[in-house]
Amino acid sequence: MIIGVISDTHGMLRPEAAAVLRGSDRIIHAGDVGAPEVLAALSMLAPVIAVRGNNDHGDWATSIATTEVVDADGVLIYVIHDVKELDLDPAAGNFRVVVSGHSHRPSQETRDGVLWFNPGSAGPRRFQLPVTVGRLTIADGVVRGELVTIG
Repeated sequence: MIIGVISDTHGMLRPEAAAVLRGSDRIIHAGDVGAPEVLAALSMLAPVIAVRGNNDHGDWATSIATTEVVDADGVLIYVIHDVKELDLDPAAGNFRVVVSGHSHRPSQETRDGVLWFNPGSAGPRRFQLPVTVGRLTIADGVVRGELVTIG
């Protein structure tokens, strides 16, 4: 299973980001979507699971949860926008992956058997950081993360 991971689009879906996500079985958006049109465009590529970020406001955003749990072929993924707001122990909850956004900094690190994965920002370039998206590949219960620089 391939899960495309995107965050911090801030109302902008770059064609290069869509190209990387095309072919995903699912797409996770880790918040700061910016506009419902972004989710609509992503849903044309694959089913979308999204969380609300600190910049997602208005009627369209109220129906988006602040956290989500995704079961991907038996691998539990916890999705939250700002990892600093995490109020649980992922390992104790049997989560294998925590997906977050907010920092605009792409990163992946495994701690206590949990992959902490931030795809970075795919929206307007900010803070001299690269424009990135990510992929999670799950095969036989093994999760591998990949960060992809675009633009």
